[in-house]
Amino acid sequence: MNENLFSEKFAWFKENEKPEVVLLVADDPKKIRVVVAWSNMLVQQKVNPTLLNGDSESEIWDWLWEQIEYSLDELLEKTALQEYEVKKIFAHLVGNRVIYPDGTVNSFVQRFLREKVVNLFALKTKTSTRTRKSA
Repeated sequence: MNENLFSEKFAWFKENEKPEVVLLVADDPKKIRVVVAWSNMLVQQKVNPTLLNGDSESEIWDWLWEQIEYSLDELLEKTALQEYEVKKIFAHLVGNRVIYPDGTVNSFVQRFLREKVVNLFALKTKTSTRTRKSA
């Protein structure tokens, strides 16, 4: 594959991320599971690439996804969800550019998830501090 073409086309999507996609996962634990699992997957570019036919944004996005390989079984194992759920959620996340064909995640979604984790730890710390003080 012309790795340069893949990298060039992919870079455009990374540079033009939309923060609104955070709203698609914010209150959906199953989507969050798939996003987290995706970011821990082994994703590889295919050995025999296809040619890019078309220059619209959606054609290029679809082409980028056609150039990779990943294990659906691994994704199912990491999410602990049913196959039909994972496939439906995965298609939704791909279509809305929440997850990327290199195994990464929209940076706004990534920041949201990190903040959510930090808040969970902060809440747990506050709760355990209060528990110790009242004991």
